[in-house]
Amino acid sequence: MNRMLSTLTPSSRARLAGTLYLIVVLTGIFSLLYVPSRLFTDDALLQFNRIREAESLFRWGIAAGIICYLAFTFLPLVLYTIFHQADRSAAVLMVVLALLSVPISFMNLAHKLQVLDLLHQGQGMSLETGANAVQLQLQAYDHGIFLLQVFWGLWLFPFGYLVYRSGLVPRILGILLMLGCLGYLIQVFVPLLYPAYRQWSMRSLVSLPASLGEIGTCLWL
Repeated sequence: MNRMLSTLTPSSRARLAGTLYLIVVLTGIFSLLYVPSRLFTDDALLQFNRIREAESLFRWGIAAGIICYLAFTFLPLVLYTIFHQADRSAAVLMVVLALLSVPISFMNLAHKLQVLDLLHQGQGMSLETGANAVQLQLQAYDHGIFLLQVFWGLWLFPFGYLVYRSGLVPRILGILLMLGCLGYLIQVFVPLLYPAYRQWSMRSLVSLPASLGEIGTCLWL
């Protein structure tokens, strides 16, 4: 793949990276934010009925997740060809940390596929039992997403460093990406060690640097 990408002009590689990044951002927003906001709730029975009534939306959320993770598989490889001259070791680390999350992400989607099976196992299963089983699968999926944030954060540090050092992209975006790494790690370790953190009204600000850095870099490319 590296040989194929080397035949492209630098601007073409940047546009390709930007396109892949945009796919990751849009499908990620749809599958991780929009669909859960429409269907998921702490009430197991209400959630079961919502998913059953809007099964097509739930299925589109799974499809968007698959597309997101596929695009994310190729994104760091393209970014490597753009930024490796700034620091080859950092570029390799960026690729490794990014790709480590991909198989875990795909395996985590199996919980949502199991939900689809549960929706259609009506015989021999009460509504309440089915709703609780779906709730358990989605809780397991959420736990997977929680742990995936470690890798979603770690790859941003070498990526941000490369952006800052290369000068090919505004350096402020590199700083935001590196801060985004810290933000992701905070979102994992602080609530794990101090559960009261989940009640902090300003916790959403922790993820702001990553959002600004990633979307800004995507649009710049």
